[in-house]
Amino acid sequence: MPFSFTRADFPADFLFGAATAAYQIEGSSFGNCGSSHWDTWAATPGNVVNADDGSIACDHYHRMEGDLDLMRDGGFDAYRFSTSWARVMPDGRTVNPEGLDFYDRLVEGIVARGLKPCLTLYHWDLPSPLADIGGWANREIPERFADFTRAVIDRIGDRVEAVATINEPWCVAWLSHFLGLQAPGLRDIRAATRAMHHVLLAHGLSMEAMREMGQKNLGIVLNLTYPQAASGSEQDLQATRTFDAIHNRWFLDVLFRGHYPDDMITPLAAHMPDGYEEDLKKIAAPMDWLGINYYTRSIVAAAPDTPWPGFANVDGPLPKTDMGWEIYPEGLSSLLERVGRDYTGDLPIIVTENGMAGDEQIKDGVCNDPVRVQYLNNHVQAVRKAIDAGVPVKGYFAWSLLDNFEWSFGYEKRFGLVHVDYATQTRTPKASFEAFRSAIK
Repeated sequence: MPFSFTRADFPADFLFGAATAAYQIEGSSFGNCGSSHWDTWAATPGNVVNADDGSIACDHYHRMEGDLDLMRDGGFDAYRFSTSWARVMPDGRTVNPEGLDFYDRLVEGIVARGLKPCLTLYHWDLPSPLADIGGWANREIPERFADFTRAVIDRIGDRVEAVATINEPWCVAWLSHFLGLQAPGLRDIRAATRAMHHVLLAHGLSMEAMREMGQKNLGIVLNLTYPQAASGSEQDLQATRTFDAIHNRWFLDVLFRGHYPDDMITPLAAHMPDGYEEDLKKIAAPMDWLGINYYTRSIVAAAPDTPWPGFANVDGPLPKTDMGWEIYPEGLSSLLERVGRDYTGDLPIIVTENGMAGDEQIKDGVCNDPVRVQYLNNHVQAVRKAIDAGVPVKGYFAWSLLDNFEWSFGYEKRFGLVHVDYATQTRTPKASFEAFRSAIK
């Protein structure tokens, strides 16, 4: 099944790419990589499906060349990858030469294949020694992140096309410190509130460090959602506003308006770090682009008998992915139009992740994934709709190049354009990979 779009349907400077993350593919047991809080989270029984971990993952550390050949052969323009803080600085402070050497080889390989390297500095792998001192709840972590930024940029910054500071700060902070669903698995409103601020301060200090080094084309990647009220009742509408404040406006308001939303500060005021207001100017420093990750919409209902935030997610009626996420491409175009209208204006936006988990099997050497082909096709068309509405969307990155370690879901959830047999590490491009190749090469 081919895609219904071609490269000619998009502006000449539009980038098509695929994305990965270090801990999910590299193998944290290689190259003198240090322990991260994801290694210890995964080692704790009950946290990850099947007690899986990222120690081997896709063995990208040793199979990098073949994986980059796949990127080239797919006709992509750019490869979005992340650096592992624990690989570069196993103790969170001291550089591991093998770690920087690996990323030097990686960037050289990307460039040699005519691809644009798009770097994300942090995709969730906090070094365990920094977790030992409180992790993102500790204000020291943003300072250490600025040091990490300088080490990475000093080595590979001359060859990267774009740099994102943090991937999905909502997941880093709220999902992991309030809901407790990812490492470090806390359920503590004070830790969550401080993490929500400190991860953004880390972005600001990282931006400041890179500007001082003359690095260009800098941004951040937010996982935003398209919230809809379950009904027109005032209770559901208010619950949806609260949901939007936690997931979207907390980040967008401070990055683009220099303040946190009032309806978040009021319930969280007692837990905010002293003097946090002094950090807001650094957090709101101008960026060159904004990255948005989108997977599904959120239907929100009031839960009046529960404590703040007092809402519940409602299952939608549309088909679901293997993650149980509703397939709703219209939410992507609506979200892009809202962000462009209310926040970013002429600032370029890049869809830095979009994709779905499916349960695909290889049969006679072929891996067909027709649902993913349709999913990707419809979401790329949603991007084109936003462009037609005047939103300056400059790129689309499919998540993910490879099936990989899907965090708390282990290896059961497959998002890849390329199937990975984890027993043999054999790569088999899926039909969705071939659809991309046909449409954009």
